[in-house]
Amino acid sequence: MASHGKRVYTLADVAAHSSRNDCWLVIGGKVYDVTKFLEDHPGGDEVLLASVGKDSTNDFEDIGHTKNARAIMAQYFAGEIDAASIPKKIKYTPPKQPFYNQDKTPQFILKLVQLLIPVTILALALSVRIYTTQST
Repeated sequence: MASHGKRVYTLADVAAHSSRNDCWLVIGGKVYDVTKFLEDHPGGDEVLLASVGKDSTNDFEDIGHTKNARAIMAQYFAGEIDAASIPKKIKYTPPKQPFYNQDKTPQFILKLVQLLIPVTILALALSVRIYTTQST
């Protein structure tokens, strides 16, 4: 069991413990020192190391951990996280794109030419046909 006692840590405190030799995670508002669990984690230590320095609650919940896995977490409990230190979710705004006029592309011009050539040939053939039938 981790011997950190019941303390309140900031996200910066937790982020300072982000190595293979000293690894802390934030899950569900609680801080866990999982350094000794890195080698035993079924998904490998890379999974845990990829979740350090942030609130890993969503990462943890998305996997669908078993009740047994949740029970194992208790022995690695290090303290609580100061909720004010976790940044608020930022709404994603896509970057501004320049205006794209589809009618100016080479593909559009090619398609237009492919349409106009047969129509012109058809109109010419009809004109010749009408002219030759009226002449006789």
